[in-house]
Amino acid sequence: MTTPKAITSPAPISDRSADNGTAAGQPASGWGDGGKRPRVAILGAPDRARVISALERLRAAITSHADVVVEDLAFEYDFADPDIDLVIVLGGDGSILQAARQLAGRAIPVLGVNCGALGFLAALSVDDFLDAWPQVCQGGFSIVDHLMLRVAQVRGGEEITHQLALNEVAILGGPPYNLLEIDLYADQALATTYRCDGLIVSTPVGSTAYNLSAGGPILRKHLRAIVIQPISPHTLTYRPLVDSADTELEMVVAKPNESTSIVTDGRILGQVQRGDRITIRASEHTFRMLTVPGQNEYRTLREKLGWGGSVLR
Repeated sequence: MTTPKAITSPAPISDRSADNGTAAGQPASGWGDGGKRPRVAILGAPDRARVISALERLRAAITSHADVVVEDLAFEYDFADPDIDLVIVLGGDGSILQAARQLAGRAIPVLGVNCGALGFLAALSVDDFLDAWPQVCQGGFSIVDHLMLRVAQVRGGEEITHQLALNEVAILGGPPYNLLEIDLYADQALATTYRCDGLIVSTPVGSTAYNLSAGGPILRKHLRAIVIQPISPHTLTYRPLVDSADTELEMVVAKPNESTSIVTDGRILGQVQRGDRITIRASEHTFRMLTVPGQNEYRTLREKLGWGGSVLR
């Protein structure tokens, strides 16, 4: 595994998950207006030839306009330096999700360079980045704050674990794959009881991920909304539901299977036991992404999903 290559030597910090009461780190001000060079961290997926090749190609261009604090191709850097202005992520959407976990709610904007397949979040190609980078360092960008969810598992009245999710929170049945009965509460009122294989609660960013595969709708990323999407429901009357992100959700699985689990952004948070309550609410922290002129959600959807057609003129 590649060790992070620190260009400076920041002091170590303890685990300071931004959702345990610690304030999110703020990027230093003054860059982007020609006032100073941005201080940049470069993250990338380990052991991927395309990432290493992209970094070799981009390094000179990046350092010509910015000061690189660290190159981390192992997703191990602890972001001890409080003055990092921007994180450049090389990889696909999975790398962006890993960067979100690594940032742990710190309010440092992220710019994704696609070295993977689809790349809904890491939407810039290497060539696009090279074209845009000089303008970015002079202020040619905007920052979009993306909704994140805070999910917690409560057992016996005590919160036993929690996590931030950028894409989605899912309750998955697991072996022996018996049908689940999931009570869904919205703002403490019972909404319904789903009989299904699982349940997905997705952010707008995650609406093009697991939610879309399960038949859910695509949400514009700037919306403050969530999608509640049952997986293979027992009755077709259960349809995807779009709700306000300010709605606080709680779910109870009446008879979980042996390996029924809470999964956040593709990683298991914990196994569900009878009586557990899973709470989901909008986090006070957001995931900040930098966008450059020419980036457009509909263009991304058209290109990544292969939308086609003709227009009569």
